[in-house]
Amino acid sequence: MDTVVKGTHGRVRGSIADGVHRFLGIPFAASTAGINRLRPPQPLQPWSGVRDATMYGAAPFQPAPPESAGTEWDTALAGEDCLNLNIWTPDPGSRGLPVMVWIQGGAFEISSTAAYNGTNFARDGVVCVVINWRVGADGFLDLGDGQANIGLLDQVAALEWVRDNIAAFGGDPANVTVFGQSAGAMSIGVLLSMPRADGLFRRAILQSGAAHHAIPTETAQRIGGFLADKLAVPQTREAMAAVPVQRFLAAQAEMKADLVARPDPARWGPEVVASSMLWQPSIDGDIIPRSPIERIAAGAGSTVDVMVGSNTEDWKLFLAITGVIAKVTERDLAESRSVDGFPPIGVYGLSAETALREYRSHFPGSSPGELLAAVETDWWVRIPALRLADAHAKAASATSARTYMYEFGWAAPGLGAVHAVEVPFVFDNLDTNSRLFGPLLGTNPPQELADTMHGAWVSFASSGDPGWPGYDLERRTTMLFNAGSEVVYDPRPWERALWEGVR
Repeated sequence: MDTVVKGTHGRVRGSIADGVHRFLGIPFAASTAGINRLRPPQPLQPWSGVRDATMYGAAPFQPAPPESAGTEWDTALAGEDCLNLNIWTPDPGSRGLPVMVWIQGGAFEISSTAAYNGTNFARDGVVCVVINWRVGADGFLDLGDGQANIGLLDQVAALEWVRDNIAAFGGDPANVTVFGQSAGAMSIGVLLSMPRADGLFRRAILQSGAAHHAIPTETAQRIGGFLADKLAVPQTREAMAAVPVQRFLAAQAEMKADLVARPDPARWGPEVVASSMLWQPSIDGDIIPRSPIERIAAGAGSTVDVMVGSNTEDWKLFLAITGVIAKVTERDLAESRSVDGFPPIGVYGLSAETALREYRSHFPGSSPGELLAAVETDWWVRIPALRLADAHAKAASATSARTYMYEFGWAAPGLGAVHAVEVPFVFDNLDTNSRLFGPLLGTNPPQELADTMHGAWVSFASSGDPGWPGYDLERRTTMLFNAGSEVVYDPRPWERALWEGVR
C-alpha cells in the first residue's frame, strides 16, 4: 500500500506495513557529484511529479562499501546521491509527534542507514528519522581552505530539512531529539557545541561517545597533505576531487595501513595515534570554534536536554572479536607496546605504571588484555561521558534543561557489555539473525530490557524525562540498564579521580 506526502521540494511516495508509514532515500541536499564533490552540502532543487521513496538511497562513499545489496546495508551501492534520509511515522496526518533523528556510528569512516529500522519507534508514537552523512576524507578532509567538517555540515543540512519538512510527516519540528552511537554520538557532542547547529534540536542522547573527539586543525591539515601526497596531486580541493573515487578510497585505506604499521605521534598527532581514526572533526576555528567539551562547559548546548552514557565493557569489543585480547601480555602493558596494531597503553595519557597499578587493584582477576580493554573503555567513552555530564549539568543549572546519565551493563554471551550491544535494545529490535548486531546478542536476549530501554528513549524524546532522577555533581545519579535495571549513585568515583587532568 502506498502513501504520498508533500514536502518543501516535492511529493514522495512511501509504503505502509503493519500500520507504519515508511519513506526511504529522501534527498535532503543536492548530489555530491561534479562541482559539489568534496564540498559542503548544496541546496536541493525541487522536483515535479511524485518521487519514489520505497527503496533505500545511495550510501556515502567509504573505504570498504558493500559490494552488493543486503539486508544490513543500503540497497544501492555507494554513490553521489548519498545525502538522503529515511523516515518511519505512525501517520503523516498526525500533528505534533515527537521526532527522533538517528546519527549512526562507524569511526567516521563507514556508514549505512539500512542497518537501523525505526518501525518500533513509529509504533510507539515517534517519527523516527535515520540520516546519511559523508564519512572518511569525503566528510572530514581539512586543507585549510575554509571547507572543513563537511560531514558535520551534512548532519546540519539533514536537521534543517527535518525542521522544514517533518510536520508533513506528522512530526513536531520544535520537539526533535538527536540520538546516536559511537561516532554518531561523538558527532552529537560536536553539534551541541556548534553555532550552526544551534536551535535545530531540543534534546540529545549520546551512546558510547561524547564531546572529546575533535582534533586540532593543524593535525587534520597534515593528514590532508598526506592524502594529497598519496594521490600524487596538489594539495587543493579541486585536484583531489578530480581523482577517481576508487583511487581516492584506496589511498585512504593505504594511509590507515601506514598508521597501523607506524603509529608515530610526531607524524600523525597523538590524538590520531590513540584513536586510530584518521578522519574526524577538525577544530577549524569556524565550524568548530574550539574544543567541543570546552564550549559545552562554557554554556554551549545548555538549553538542550542531554542524556549520555556508555557500556560497562565498551571497548573490549574490538580486542575480543579480533582475538588480540588473548595475546596481550603483562610485559606488553608494562613496556607500553602495541599488539597487532592496537595502540600501546601509554598513548592514552596515563603512565603504564599508574594504569597497571590502578586497574589491577580494581580488577584483580582480569587478564592483561582485559586490563587494556578497561583503560581503552575509560579513555574512549566513559570518562568523556562523565565530563560531558558534569559540564552540561553545571552549565544547564542556569536554564531549564536537564542532564541524565546511564550505563548499559547487560553482558552479551562470551563478550560482555561491549560496544554497540545496546543499539538493538534501544531500537527494540532483538533480531538475532541480523548480520550487524545479531552475533552480539546470543540466542535469548532479554526482551524486558529492550522494553525498558526503548521505553526510556521514547519517554525522553516525548517529555525530556526518561524515568529516573536527573544528574548533578553531588549525587551523579545513573541508571544502570541490565536484566534488572536500577538507579545507582556515582558508580565511577575512582576513574573520575584517576583521569582528572588527563582526559
